[in-house]
Amino acid sequence: MKLFIRVMKALSDPNRVRVIKMLGAKELCVCEVRQLIGLAQSTVSKHLKILEEAGLVTYRKEGSWIIYRLTQGEESEYARVMLRNLKGWLTDDPELQEMLDKTSQIDRERICAA
Repeated sequence: MKLFIRVMKALSDPNRVRVIKMLGAKELCVCEVRQLIGLAQSTVSKHLKILEEAGLVTYRKEGSWIIYRLTQGEESEYARVMLRNLKGWLTDDPELQEMLDKTSQIDRERICAA
């Protein structure tokens, strides 16, 4: 039950759902997520940590960047099912669609160097 509750709590915040949708389109670093979602870096980091603890996202280091991506739900069947379902959900949300359009055009070199 603990894994189920952790996944559901992680997905109970609209900003974390936005992050999941963005990471479904492209791997992103914290700077890029911050730019796209319009939250403070510390807030974005907290959201990413909650998503990581729920088994929804993972990261890798690339130079000085930490790049986040969706997991395959290896650790949790609940995470795997929710990630699979979220791919097709919320496709009619205009705000989310606008954010996803920006995701494909974001330039890590420019944003993170600032």
